[in-house]
Amino acid sequence: MSRVYLDYNATAPLRPEARAAMMGAMELVGNPSSVHSEGRAAKALMERARGQVATALGADGADVIFTSGATEAAALACAGRALKVAGIEHDAVRAWAEECLEVDRDGRVTVTAPERSALQAANSETGVIQDLPEGLAVSDMTQAFGKLPVAFNWVGCEMALVSAHKLGGPKGVGALIVRRGTDIAARIRGGGQEMGRRSGTENLIGIAGFGAAAEAAARDLEEGVGARIEKLRNILEKALEDSVKETIFVGKSVRRLPNTTCFITPGWKGETQVMALDLAGFAVSAGSACSSGKTQASHVLQSMGYDATEAGCALRVSLGPETTEDEIERFAENWAKLHQRHRARAA
Repeated sequence: MSRVYLDYNATAPLRPEARAAMMGAMELVGNPSSVHSEGRAAKALMERARGQVATALGADGADVIFTSGATEAAALACAGRALKVAGIEHDAVRAWAEECLEVDRDGRVTVTAPERSALQAANSETGVIQDLPEGLAVSDMTQAFGKLPVAFNWVGCEMALVSAHKLGGPKGVGALIVRRGTDIAARIRGGGQEMGRRSGTENLIGIAGFGAAAEAAARDLEEGVGARIEKLRNILEKALEDSVKETIFVGKSVRRLPNTTCFITPGWKGETQVMALDLAGFAVSAGSACSSGKTQASHVLQSMGYDATEAGCALRVSLGPETTEDEIERFAENWAKLHQRHRARAA
């Protein structure tokens, strides 16, 4: 049996469109900042990708600042601001928090001062979707981009973070989306690239792949791929619940990303599940991949009110456009068998 990849929220497989765009970019020799023909060709390719990302996200091309990823974008957006941030946020945003925002048991955040707050559009571990208030300072749209029909120009926030590899682009490239008139200070200074906000020769190959992936992800949304994925997610949750009645599905009563399920199986550690499933041919996660190497329980779940023991028994499964019903059924069957084996050993 071939391996089954169910960890799309950690990183999505490279889309064929992105690979083709990157191969084409490799053929260009020019620096986008050069004024000769080769440089202009490189610049044109980069601006095309900027337009693809902007269109897919419902923004204007001039609002897109390319970075090395969403973490750098977060630093560019958050540095020097006294931000209110919830405990469920990604570490790249939490690192800049000055005050904490309240989170309920379903993972919904109460925002009291939008102009001084950072809030994710959707959580990477639970998939819980937030209602973004008008005038929000910063929104992490990394997980929502490509999975939900999000339009930056309609949301009303000042800045947004996105990353290529979450929607089938290459790793090592992302963007900060900045509403016109918003003042930000460059953290990387030099030649003044990216409208003076982020100096350094741009990663043309990665940017080309990002643009192509964003365009393909937007096309998937238009064609209803998300609805198909959500149906598979619901089939999976029903199968897991039928197998183990005590399974707790986090955030199930509120809106979630269509591809994401996070569930707690009391008494069965998430890390143990990940290892057992890996040996059985399934790639899943016990939390955010950006927290790899850490042994403590999920800060997201603990912020929602779950204790460390409960949080330590969580597993995240995240689906993608290539996921099939057969793969979902195989996963559910193998998970149930592994749970039975775990209970037998614990008895």
